[in-house]
Amino acid sequence: MKEINVSELKDNMFDAISKEWMLVTAGTQEKFNMMTASWGGTGVLWAKPVAFIFIRPERYTYQFIEEGETLTLSFLGEEHKDIHKICGSKSGRDIDKVAATGLKPFATPEGNIAYEQARMVLECRKLYADMIKPEQFIDASLVSRWYGEGHGGFHKMYVVEIEHVWVKE
Repeated sequence: MKEINVSELKDNMFDAISKEWMLVTAGTQEKFNMMTASWGGTGVLWAKPVAFIFIRPERYTYQFIEEGETLTLSFLGEEHKDIHKICGSKSGRDIDKVAATGLKPFATPEGNIAYEQARMVLECRKLYADMIKPEQFIDASLVSRWYGEGHGGFHKMYVVEIEHVWVKE
């Protein structure tokens, strides 16, 4: 993979996140986990290029994000939806997702985990995090729609600085 400047990104990040999906990966080279995410975004905050992601505390990846300072957002392309489906429906507590999906992890120069299958990787450092709070919703219908029975707990929102962008050569 080659590194590009964040300003060189040509992707429509709305489509990349919501339609293609991304793998959120955190941990060390010795022990890490990844999960599929389709909620989030990118932009500029505090004069930095940032991404924001939402993770439910009951997800196994959550503990890895909490323990570390960095994470990666890997975009595999539409042709790898099968990998995303496994990483979004199975827990790393129960299965070896690398073995189950055929993912080929590698460490970036900073020591973060990315995948050979990725067409693009955003390597990020945590800046801010807070729990989504039901009493802060202005549109209360979203609470029952996304956090009602069978949906799981409220997400934690992370704002992360995009420190490196890697693209497939």
